[in-house]
Amino acid sequence: MKLTSVLASAALISFFTFSDVPLKLINPSLAQVSAQGTNGTTGLTVDQKIQAIAANKGKPGSADTMRSEFKEQLSPIGIQPGGAGMVVNLYSKANDVTFSLCTNFDVVVAVKKGRVPKFAANEVK
Repeated sequence: MKLTSVLASAALISFFTFSDVPLKLINPSLAQVSAQGTNGTTGLTVDQKIQAIAANKGKPGSADTMRSEFKEQLSPIGIQPGGAGMVVNLYSKANDVTFSLCTNFDVVVAVKKGRVPKFAANEVK
């Protein structure tokens, strides 16, 4: 096997692995879905994003959605027992909302408007 054929094969494999060209060739709408990401909350208002996270609290992926939608806006303001161990309360000053994050399972367990350093025990179980 020649070096040029190995390099050409590697180039083709990387092209189809790291691009969305195959998706665009098959179905252009699939490329748009892949560009939105896995959380699917792009194009929503901040209140709609907060409601989507609240609707999925306790479910896998809710913490990832929170982190991606409120990137560099979250500050820890409290720790308390809850979830399956400890929860961290994260506040977004820009949107005046507090999320409670279960650190063991990496899921959002509570969402409330305003700065909430400590949630009620029944909210973070």
